[in-house]
Formats: sequence, structure tokens, C-alpha cells
Amino acid sequence: MEQDFKVDVRTLTFEMTRKLRGYLSSLVQKKGSDLHIKSGSSVKGRVFGDIIEISSDIVTKEDSLTLAKELLRSRFVELVEKKSVDFTFKLDEYYNFRVNIFFQMDGISCVFRAIPTKIPTISSLKLPNVVYDFCSLNRGLILVTGPTGSGKTTTLASIINEINQKRNKHIITIEDPIEFIFKDNKCIINQRSVGQDALNFSDALRAALREDPDIILVGELRDMETIETAMHAAETGHLVLSTLHTMDAKETINRLINMFPGNEQNRVKLSLASVLQGVLSQRLVKRVDGGRVAAIEVLVKNARIESLILEGRENEITDALKDGGDTYKTKTFDQALLDLYKKKIISKKEAYLNASNRNDLKLQMDMLEDVCEDSSEFKISIKKPIR
Repeated sequence: MEQDFKVDVRTLTFEMTRKLRGYLSSLVQKKGSDLHIKSGSSVKGRVFGDIIEISSDIVTKEDSLTLAKELLRSRFVELVEKKSVDFTFKLDEYYNFRVNIFFQMDGISCVFRAIPTKIPTISSLKLPNVVYDFCSLNRGLILVTGPTGSGKTTTLASIINEINQKRNKHIITIEDPIEFIFKDNKCIINQRSVGQDALNFSDALRAALREDPDIILVGELRDMETIETAMHAAETGHLVLSTLHTMDAKETINRLINMFPGNEQNRVKLSLASVLQGVLSQRLVKRVDGGRVAAIEVLVKNARIESLILEGRENEITDALKDGGDTYKTKTFDQALLDLYKKKIISKKEAYLNASNRNDLKLQMDMLEDVCEDSSEFKISIKKPIR
């Protein structure tokens, strides 16, 4: 198999790679997030959440096959065997792209996710101030959750960046693939790519415990074994950062517990209640002035949250977040949307469409508008005194 599909680089002109660079440059100019190249279709991109045409060029089946060979070279055999491959492509000094090439019924398709090479800061992303508190923790589990493309990796990168600027620590990251590349500042940062530097997340995480880390970043908690090892690492005095594809804090806790058999769930609840320090659940919503902004639900560990996890009352977590804002800096997703609406960053329609509880949020927005109208009428009725 390997001999049959071995690529002879000398036969490649790299013309498709040259075209690819043009498509990616156009995507960046339009402030897009993803480029899609599919056999038999024109080149598309995701810009501010919508799919648009980047180029009218039709990519033939032969074109996509050639592009795969040019990009993968010796790894083309891996594509044939596994049917999909992840890697990183560098456009220029400002942008890298996370790439997945895969087979589909019409040939080969590629998706390129834009990753700026400049490491974002917590302030530049306008993340909640409580994130700075997470950066000062010495142990425990911090999770960033949300659907694909919601900016989880970017948020984690800003946290690592903040720690690298302020603390003297050893950080190990386990990623698939590596996206943001960090340079040591106050920290030593060792970045490992699954497939290239490690066999899988769980093996790399177990090995990390023998590598004198203070902080471990795991790209994703994909399976029961990785979750178990991550919680063990947090219990033994490490700060563990990771992601899950869940929509909110309540679903995150449910997912972690339900990954385990029923006879082990009480033990997992006890461990999770002990180590979980915070959850940031984010979704990207459209700004009124163009672009997108993250609306973020915030869970911060406190006695009430710990009790709800231990007692299996995850359905009450949303109410606990709603009530704990002033004391614990917690916030529900709908409260985050309401804050963005108050600041006129998003429209009423956008807030309503993305709400977890649309009726409650609509009621709050209507009440807010009524208060504003009453205040405006009051100001208009005031007359200047006659002197």
C-alpha cells in the first residue's frame, strides 16, 4: 500500500498550492474564518458565520487530488489509509491554518481554519474578568466549551499567554494539531502534537505527569480514559485546561459524568466536584457593526455548585449561575446575551435567536426598552427654569 501511493515530489508543479495561497489571502482580506475546497465545486469560505464564494474557480477531482499530494507529500499514504488527515499550513508570518483533508463521495475536500500567529490576549478578546482569576490557580480543572468554530482554542491560547507573561511555570500542551505557537517567556512551554509527537491524548497526558508540569493543556477531552487521567492530574496538584463540544455548563457536567458507566458515576461526581474550578461556555454571535463576538456563560466553583454536582442536580446549575453573579462572577448564556444587547453590540433579533430561553430573554429585553423609553420621556418633559 505504501509503495503504491508514494508521492514523487519531483513530478509536482505546486501550481495548486500557489492558487491555494491566493484563496487563503482572499479569505483573510474578507476577515473569514474557514476556507472550503471541494471537488467539483467553486471555492467557498465562511465569513462572519455565513458561507460565501471566495473564487468562481471550479476545483476538479484531479485538482483536489493534486493539491492533497502537494500539501501532504509523504503523508499522502496516511490520507489513503485513514481517509482524513489533520495538519497545519503556514500562509505567511501573520496566519497559520489548521487543515483537514478528507475523502468524500465526489473526491477530496479540504477545510482550512484561520489561526492568527499573533497570540491573543484576554483583554483583546474581551473575555470576562474572571478569566484572570483562572490564570492564577495552581490546581484544578478549567474547561472551555462550545460548538465547533466558537473560538475555544483562541480562548485557551489567551489564558496560556497570560500565564506565560506573569508566572514562572512549566506548561505542557497536547494538541491535534498545534495551532498557536508559543515562545517561552516566564514559562517553559512544551507543545506536543498528537500523531507527530504523541500517539494519542490519553498516552500523552499520562506521560505528561512524569514530565514535571505545573499546567497541562489537553486539546480536547474525547474519551473516558482522557477524562479520567485529566481529573487525576487535577487532583494531584496540576492545573488542567481543556475543551468539550458542549453548549453550556449544565450540559458539560452531564457529559463528563455520563461518559462513565452507571456504577462509577458517584465516584466521578465526587472527583469532579472536587477538581472543577470553572467552565467557560461560548458561542459566537453576529455584531451589529459586522463581525462576530463571543457570548460567554461563566461557571465558577462555589459551595452551591459543588453540592449540585455531588447530588446529581445538574439541571439546577443554570439557576445557580444566574443567582451568583454578584458574589461569584458567574453568568448564564442568556445574561451574557442581554449584556451584549445592553451595550448595543448585538441586535435584539440576534440575542433572541441565540437564547437558551427565548421567552425569558425577550421579556427582559422588552422591559429594558420600556425603562429606556420612560427615562427618555422623563428627560424631555423637564423644562429649564425661567431666570
